[in-house]
Amino acid sequence: MTELPASVAPLFTPFRLGPLTLPNRFVMAPMTRGFSPHGLPGRDVAEYYARRAAAGVGLIVTEGVYIDTPSAGSADNIPRLDAATVPAWAGVVRAVHEAGGHIFAQLWHLGAVRDEGAPPFPDAPVLGPSGLALDGSPKGRAMSEGEIRDTIAAFARSAVFAREAGFDGVELHGAHGYLIDQFFWDQTNRRSDAWGEGPRFAAEVTAAVRAAAGPDFPVMLRFSQWKGGFYDARPWPTPEALRAALRPVVDAGITGFHVSTRRYFDPGFEGSGRTLAGHVREMFGLPVVAVGSVGLGTPYARDPVTVVESAGIGTVPALFAAGEFDLIALGRALLQDPRWVEKLRTGAGDDWTGYDPASQKRLY
Repeated sequence: MTELPASVAPLFTPFRLGPLTLPNRFVMAPMTRGFSPHGLPGRDVAEYYARRAAAGVGLIVTEGVYIDTPSAGSADNIPRLDAATVPAWAGVVRAVHEAGGHIFAQLWHLGAVRDEGAPPFPDAPVLGPSGLALDGSPKGRAMSEGEIRDTIAAFARSAVFAREAGFDGVELHGAHGYLIDQFFWDQTNRRSDAWGEGPRFAAEVTAAVRAAAGPDFPVMLRFSQWKGGFYDARPWPTPEALRAALRPVVDAGITGFHVSTRRYFDPGFEGSGRTLAGHVREMFGLPVVAVGSVGLGTPYARDPVTVVESAGIGTVPALFAAGEFDLIALGRALLQDPRWVEKLRTGAGDDWTGYDPASQKRLY
């Protein structure tokens, strides 16, 4: 066993996130798995998350969880967060807490990404800001004022259910082309009413969740420039545009941001010396999670343009020391190797298990 490098040691210092004190700077990124039949997470899901907590992950963010409205989802094996599933989630949270970890629920609405007739509620309509798919083609229909208000209320209800289940906080999924992101992006939001103002929906969801769940309950927002299948999308071409988009969310009471990029080390804007996470941290002084290709040694098969930096820790320590982020999230590397963080701490990094796309089909 080798000695823990001094450059890595700061990543194992505690961090204050709202009322929580996390033991280190490592986060498990949300990753959809499809192991919750009829929307109910079982004992195997509880054990899956608890293994990562026991191996030193400071904060776990669950896979995307459908909020309490029929149009939110498109599969019957993806978990939901409604009154009926609170007891099942309580078992997951209890297992993580007993393993010494913290856990947030990621609240998810697919919007126009959802397919017509998809389970778990095949009769539910496909809804989006303007009835447009990510490529700008017609899909579903534009949400009415009442449907927008009902959806905001569903986010708030699910946050309350999360608190009842014992979760330590929630993350709003506002990235990758899903509903909140669809309101942000002018490719999918072409409304001429007040909801055509991109940040408004995210800000009102944040305010509603904050009011319902309470002032001491952490609420994070995950956002991205890229969208599923549109890796070069840039809704905010400048730091000033990004600041204007996120300021209403900050004013609504967000705790911090989870900044999703394909590569955590890339500059956030052309000609910039800072990452996207670094820009956000500098703008608002709120907690920031960075994510994107940490610990991967080969390109992700579904994104052939991805160029990864290292199968190990890469430049995470250097960028952390430079103030680019407060927390760093691992996705596929931690999916493959539950003990990734523990191995880094103990100096057993030579024993890391490389990512295998087939692992997406397993739960361990």
